[in-house]
Amino acid sequence: MTRTDTDPWYCTLASDSYEQARREFEWSLPEDYNLAYDLLRKHADPDRPALYQASPDGRRETYTFGDLDRLSNRVANALEARGIGRGDRVGVVVPQKPENALTHLACWKIGAISLPLSPLFGPDALSHRLTDSGARVVVADASVREALEEVEDDSALEHTVFVDGSGDDSFESMIENRSAEYAITDTDAETPAIIMYTSGSTGPPKGVLHSHGVWVGHCPAFSMYFELDVDGTYWTPADWAWIGALGDLLFPAWHYGQPVVGSPLGKFSPEEAFSLMEEFDVTGAFLPPTAIRMMMEVDSNRYDLSIEAICSGGEPLTPEILEWADEELGGVPVNELYGQTEANLLVTNCREWFPARAGSMGKPVPGHDVRVIDPGTGEERPTGEVGEISVRRGGDPVVFHEYWNRPKRTDEACVGPWHRTGDLGYADEEGYLWFKSRDDDLIITSGYRVGPREVEEVLLDHEAVAQVGVIGVPDETRGEIVKAVVQPVGDGSDQLREELRDLVRDRLAKYEYPREIEFREELPQTTTGKIRRKDLLEE
Repeated sequence: MTRTDTDPWYCTLASDSYEQARREFEWSLPEDYNLAYDLLRKHADPDRPALYQASPDGRRETYTFGDLDRLSNRVANALEARGIGRGDRVGVVVPQKPENALTHLACWKIGAISLPLSPLFGPDALSHRLTDSGARVVVADASVREALEEVEDDSALEHTVFVDGSGDDSFESMIENRSAEYAITDTDAETPAIIMYTSGSTGPPKGVLHSHGVWVGHCPAFSMYFELDVDGTYWTPADWAWIGALGDLLFPAWHYGQPVVGSPLGKFSPEEAFSLMEEFDVTGAFLPPTAIRMMMEVDSNRYDLSIEAICSGGEPLTPEILEWADEELGGVPVNELYGQTEANLLVTNCREWFPARAGSMGKPVPGHDVRVIDPGTGEERPTGEVGEISVRRGGDPVVFHEYWNRPKRTDEACVGPWHRTGDLGYADEEGYLWFKSRDDDLIITSGYRVGPREVEEVLLDHEAVAQVGVIGVPDETRGEIVKAVVQPVGDGSDQLREELRDLVRDRLAKYEYPREIEFREELPQTTTGKIRRKDLLEE
């Protein structure tokens, strides 16, 4: 492999317009495509910084693309010495530390399948994923040692390696004296590479198998939401176990040869976020809306920022976020994006090409054929009519291969050539896509269909609402009624209940207002920060 950064699979969108990019874009991956080669070895300058590592104790380290290549070679050799080969699964339970990325890269060099897992998982969550995937080795942070000890006997694990540990089971011990040379195994864009588990918001977490082409498939969207200028420094506070961190920022940045800041923050601190962005001259950030709302409470003028664009997704992106970025960050665009574990970064915004519309996810990204269809027939819905958001499977590298060990569920997610996302929405006359709800979260009250996300977006506009989850609860007369479970900024009150009901009545429709409102100190969330509506129903 001797390719350079100028090859056609280096997916910068150079078109003059969105329409031209949609017409002309084609996937052009080489027959022997390998993720690790793409992210590390294809770059002309191996001494270019790839990772600025910021440790909580104040230490700062810089890793070049050459450093990461040599270190991941040592990890690959160490894993092979433990019997790991093509198709074997390796768990990665590490926060934003170099060992996280190094283990993924090593797996892809071997032809093994990596398994990103959150350090926030407890024993039950780890047990399900490690057992279901059949992982043979896990590389984990020392902070999860006790949790892993509870699940080792119930899984297929043969080796557990701890980062920042000591003794024979430490990461340093594993790679000690291993060669820094490694010949990447033969792969192509369809070779299995990674299993990511769904958040479990609609049932037991399912393993989503993706191939080596998955991260390059994210790059057109990356180029769009960072406004067609990919030269910069990137950071996200999101867990490196989530596709929103790995796919929305980390690996696309490395595909383009750009440095990323890594920092295991722990609990999110808006002040620390601003400080990191200032220290490392971060130009592009992926920030979930919850993080942005917390940052809105801090005086950003205290920091000398270099931020040029922010992308965001996973929760409603409400209008006041866009207004804050315009007023407090000097017009920095905040571009919403849409995707899921099974098919990520299908839709986004790009101010260089078209104006953002508050509440809209944006337009389909070049390279992805996204339609709103009838989930039963696969026929496209007319403009403005609600249907299921779907993407054509054939030839799209971001679309998953299968649910691990669940062929029936894989088949159920398809209709004709389409992967059904399970999300309901509609397209307007100018091609913008609008999300309504999950198809299985719909509330049917008095014959009306209510999408909970739409109600949540309105409630989040109230200054006294920090977080909210909207669900349907049984009612003898109406079948279901709308209930809002609210985490207030201060104390809840009857007056606040009435204000929230009036807000929904005024902004949406009278039948959509929450007849019941419950206040709680905190709401159950998945590890990706989504409200677990199912848990609200059960509590």
